[in-house]
Amino acid sequence: MSSKKILITGANGQLGSALNLILGQYPSLYELINTGHQELDITDKDRVEEYIAKTLPHFVINCAAYTAVDKAESEIDIATAINVEGVRNLARAANLHKLPIIHISTDFVFDGKTSIPLVEDSFCNPINVYGSSKYKGEQAAQAENSKHFIIRTSWLYSSVGHNFLKSITKLATERSTLSIVFDQIGTPTFANDLALAVKKIIDSELAAYGVYHFSNEGVASWYDFAKELIDIQGINCEIVPIVSSEYHTPAKRPAYSVLNKSKIKATFQIEIPYWKDSLRACILEMNSVE
Repeated sequence: MSSKKILITGANGQLGSALNLILGQYPSLYELINTGHQELDITDKDRVEEYIAKTLPHFVINCAAYTAVDKAESEIDIATAINVEGVRNLARAANLHKLPIIHISTDFVFDGKTSIPLVEDSFCNPINVYGSSKYKGEQAAQAENSKHFIIRTSWLYSSVGHNFLKSITKLATERSTLSIVFDQIGTPTFANDLALAVKKIIDSELAAYGVYHFSNEGVASWYDFAKELIDIQGINCEIVPIVSSEYHTPAKRPAYSVLNKSKIKATFQIEIPYWKDSLRACILEMNSVE
């Protein structure tokens, strides 16, 4: 059996690194083509078409994104170039060679005005520039390539890169108290678990194209997330719950963005771990590499 050639954009980020960890365990099954901004600027249409024509991967996995939620409010052009035009370029170039694209999106395409876990066809109404750019990116992928898997995820973290887990852990070792919002509800997602789900999609060879939701199981506030990760690590820091209005940010956040994962679980036979169990696994991994 020949190996599958997998092109990964944003390969140095949280999910890109996790995909390398998961897929890299099977060098006879997957040939990974890792690209960052220097290797492949996805906003350069001609370069993208040239690169995909040259490498001809079996799958294009787009992990590249502008993710600075607050900065996006003042950097609309940059967020749009990466999250919309970059996605359009990748989807179009892949389509020229009849290649499927797996594109990673976000729970921020929703406005947070519900209290029922969101399904794939729930009404999208982003309330910040980042969410709007990601939603337009989804639409671009759908318009340019019928062979699309769009995976919306939430609150992504891993043992590498910049994320809530790393930031809170660092701050908690430096301060005696931390104030964390408790009125934004969602679910943390361990990048390794999402990478395993992507592997399932690749291995399935199902042409079940469309939009899917993936996060870990369970529900949490950012306060719950912070409290759990501090408790697991035994750090002596008090986590104080506050409401969002007490913590001003340039970008609004959805108050509720819990994702319903029934579709991806049923289609690809995926078992999803509970968020607290995955958090423990991530902290173990993080401590083992330090």
